[in-house]
Amino acid sequence: MFIVENYLTAVIFCFITMLCWGSWANTQKLVQKTWRFELFYWDYVIGIFLFSLAAALTLGSFGSEGRPFIEDLRQAKTSNMLSAIAGGVVFNLANILLTAAIAGAGMAVAFPIGIGIALVLGVVLNYFLMDKGDPVLLFMGVLFVTLAIILNAVAYRRSSPKQQSSGSKWIIVSVIAGVLMSMFYGFVASSMDLENFKEPTAGMMTPYTAVVVFSVGILLSNVVFNSILLKRPLEGKPIAYSQYFKGKIRWHSIGVLGGCIWALGNVFNLIAAGKAGPAISYGLGQGATLIAALWGVLIWKEFKNSPKSVTGLIVAMFCCFIIGLGLIIYSGGS
Repeated sequence: MFIVENYLTAVIFCFITMLCWGSWANTQKLVQKTWRFELFYWDYVIGIFLFSLAAALTLGSFGSEGRPFIEDLRQAKTSNMLSAIAGGVVFNLANILLTAAIAGAGMAVAFPIGIGIALVLGVVLNYFLMDKGDPVLLFMGVLFVTLAIILNAVAYRRSSPKQQSSGSKWIIVSVIAGVLMSMFYGFVASSMDLENFKEPTAGMMTPYTAVVVFSVGILLSNVVFNSILLKRPLEGKPIAYSQYFKGKIRWHSIGVLGGCIWALGNVFNLIAAGKAGPAISYGLGQGATLIAALWGVLIWKEFKNSPKSVTGLIVAMFCCFIIGLGLIIYSGGS
C-alpha cells in the first residue's frame, strides 16, 4: 500500500485535505435552490463510501509494504472495526447538522463556527491520543483559531440584524455540529496503528481499511439520522422518500461528487497521520474553515451589502486563521 514517508509530504497531504474539506460544500450550494439538503446528503454519503472503497482497492492494495486492504480487513479485531464505525456515526450526525447550517446561514458562517470549534476541541483530544508536536506552538495556534471563530460569529450577527432569531438558531446548530465533529477522528485513529503503517499491530487496521469501515458507519447511520430529518426537518416542510428518486441525474451526480471530494481529503488525512501525528493532521485538515470562508465571502458573496464594520471583522478573522494554522504547522516540525 502507499505510505507517506516524511513530514513534508504529510503536510502537503494535509493541505490537500484542507482544500477538499473546505470545498465539498460548494456542491451543495450548486443545487440548494432546487434540491433540499436532506436529499443532497444521501448522494453525498454514497459518494464517500464509493470513493473510500476505491481508494482501499487501489492505493491500499498495491505495493510491497503494509497489509493490503482485503487481508487487513479479515484480520481486524471487532473492537477496532466498531471504533471506526462509531467514528462514522458521530461524524455523520455532526455533518448533517453542519450541512443544514450551510443551507441556512451559508459557508462563510457555518464552517468557521462549526469546523473551527471542531478544530479547537479535536486538536486537544487528538494531542493526548498521540503527543506529536510542540504543545506551546500547537495550542497557541488553537488560541488564534478560537479568536477567528468568535470574530466570525460577531460578523454574522452584525451582517443580518433583521434575522437575529434565525441567525442564532444556525449559530447554535453550527456549535453543536462542531462539538460532535471534534470527536469522530479519535475513534478512527484509535482503530489504526499510527506508529507503524508498514507492519501494523495485529488486529489493528491500516488507514485505507479504517476509512472504508468508517464510511460504512456513515452509510448505516444515515438511514436513521436522515430519515428523521426528512420527517422533522430543521427548516421547511417534511419530505417524502419518493422525492429522492424524482431528482435529476445532474443533481444526484453533484451530490456524489461532493462526497468523493470529502472522502479524498479524509483518505489523505489519515495517510498523513502516521508522520504528522493525529493532532497536527486533524488540525491542518480542519483548516478547511479558512477555505470554506473564502468560498463563502469571495464566490458566493454571503456578506454582500453588510456594514463596513463587518468587513474589518472578516479580514481579522482570516488573519487569525492564517496565523493559527501557521503555528499548528510549525509545531510539528519544531
